[in-house]
Amino acid sequence: MVRQQIGRYLADIYQRLLKRYGRQHWWPADEPFEVMVGAILTQQASWRNAAKAIDGLKTAGVLSPAAIRRMPVSELALIIRSSGYYNAKAKKLKSLAGWLGSHYRDNLDELFALGVPQMRRELLAVRGIGPETADSIILYAAAKPVFVVDAYTRRIINRLGLAPADDSYASYQQLFMAYLPADAGLFNEYHALLVQLAKDACRREPLCWRCCLNNICRFVG
Repeated sequence: MVRQQIGRYLADIYQRLLKRYGRQHWWPADEPFEVMVGAILTQQASWRNAAKAIDGLKTAGVLSPAAIRRMPVSELALIIRSSGYYNAKAKKLKSLAGWLGSHYRDNLDELFALGVPQMRRELLAVRGIGPETADSIILYAAAKPVFVVDAYTRRIINRLGLAPADDSYASYQQLFMAYLPADAGLFNEYHALLVQLAKDACRREPLCWRCCLNNICRFVG
């Protein structure tokens, strides 16, 4: 496809998904630090299990950078047990909280005032934060335009026949960022809709008959 065609195709996919599922109001959180914590807890975990862990942190009164810094790793791990890989994730949360304290005095406004490239570089330097987690924080917590790529996104894009030649996170991300307006609201909604499609129809064993993209998808038939 030429550039203009790809842009129209991606726009058509978005409109179909929006019509089918409606606005997703994602990320569900009370405040930005909760989003940051959730971005770590959802690594290799369902949102349902990550949400249970977040509720546990709220119930214990420790959903803040300062409280997480004070808490022993072993105690933190028990609270977030439902998210899986809880010992590793407890250490990641401690690293995030420590970094926020030492670099930004827990002032998220100061962090979010950074430009996207610098914020991304700094987040990627924190233990346990990879590209998907960093971009989730930038998009959903800082409300800045960067497209989040996850396993669901890759699956759908591959089946639609849009897979980039270079099978890398950056290449999949560039597919969206090069052909869509740089708008945080659009990227937020688009990614959330792709996740919903993957859960509803474009599963590992796809239910193509119920998919709103089945007449433009190369995987069907």
